[in-house]
Amino acid sequence: MAEQRKNSEAGPARQSHSIPAASFPTHNSPRTWFLTSSLSPLGIRLIRLLLAHGDYVVACLPPSEIEHDDRSAEFRELINECKSNRKDREGWKDRIRGIRCDGRVMGQCGAAIAEAVQVFGRIDILLCSKFEAVVGTVEELGTSSATRNLVRDQFETIFFSQVNFIKAALPQFRAQHTGHIMILTSIGGHIGTPGMGVYTAATWALEGFCDSLAYEIAPFNIKVTIVQPNKEIQTLTNKIIFAPQLPFYDSEINPAPSMRDMLTNVLNVNPDTAIIEPSSAGDGGGDENNNEQIMYRYPRLPAATLDKLVMETVHALTAIGGHENPPARHIVGFEGSTAVKEKLKTVTEELEDFVEASLAVDIFESELKTEAREGRPVLFDPPARSGSVSGAGGAGPPT
Repeated sequence: MAEQRKNSEAGPARQSHSIPAASFPTHNSPRTWFLTSSLSPLGIRLIRLLLAHGDYVVACLPPSEIEHDDRSAEFRELINECKSNRKDREGWKDRIRGIRCDGRVMGQCGAAIAEAVQVFGRIDILLCSKFEAVVGTVEELGTSSATRNLVRDQFETIFFSQVNFIKAALPQFRAQHTGHIMILTSIGGHIGTPGMGVYTAATWALEGFCDSLAYEIAPFNIKVTIVQPNKEIQTLTNKIIFAPQLPFYDSEINPAPSMRDMLTNVLNVNPDTAIIEPSSAGDGGGDENNNEQIMYRYPRLPAATLDKLVMETVHALTAIGGHENPPARHIVGFEGSTAVKEKLKTVTEELEDFVEASLAVDIFESELKTEAREGRPVLFDPPARSGSVSGAGGAGPPT
């Protein structure tokens, strides 16, 4: 059991695009991480750091992905390393457990949690990391039964499967009277994106669920943290599903930003993932049997590019996971933080612009209404901490 921790030395002030050194919260013994999905490039790199640090890892392997040769290749390579005689991999094979598990099936989630506890004795950190992105406008996702099913499947993947793992883990965390649930989403939890409406909806659903959950389980000393990297980090390291495009949303005639074009440009760099334009786009006239234009791709990026893309998020997860007082939300990266701040600034300005419309529905005159009209900050004694509720991006639940 490795008990040596690799603490990074304090360095110079962080630059906007620098990647911090990996660090881990102080603890007295190695911790057990449970990853709900472990085959993404981000997941593989996180597992390497955790094993090198001396932690234990339960790696859930979605059947559809582990059976995909290209998708599972890097994980299989990692397992071969764990079994090797390399001195710097000593003990790794005893601290990792792979479990085939479909998160959409509650029974399988419960069995995976039980197996993890049986093998390693406990679970300290549950990392909900399953992700895929459906690309298509609202109208494009309603043209046939096949595209309508994409909406359901997106919620099954991002929302319901992760909720199943959380439900399965809660009894164990309560019994331990400690635990940390981490949700890896994206800044899509704050900002909508044209062409990714159903992805945004599923992300918001999961984050709203976890916001409420945090207050329910705080008395049991169970913490919840939502980690939000940029959208492209999750999108470019997991499956992308393209619904058939309608001509009205072609970027040549529609001025809305096109995530479809951006992602297609990345995929087209590699001949093996290139998107072939259909011979005729059609008008999506409701052909229930026409689903051949739904395309699925796992992006293939060079290893060096993947490192630059995901390591900042990986290091954020290691620094926060199991922290005694973790944040309720953590936005990874300067660009993401700036984008969210701009969104929140816009919301605040709109609230101020229409303050009279908001106050008009109040029945009773009060000092608070006067202060609101004058644009002064409203000062009042907050409710007891055990019953307080914070707004989006505000203070976290009671600890």
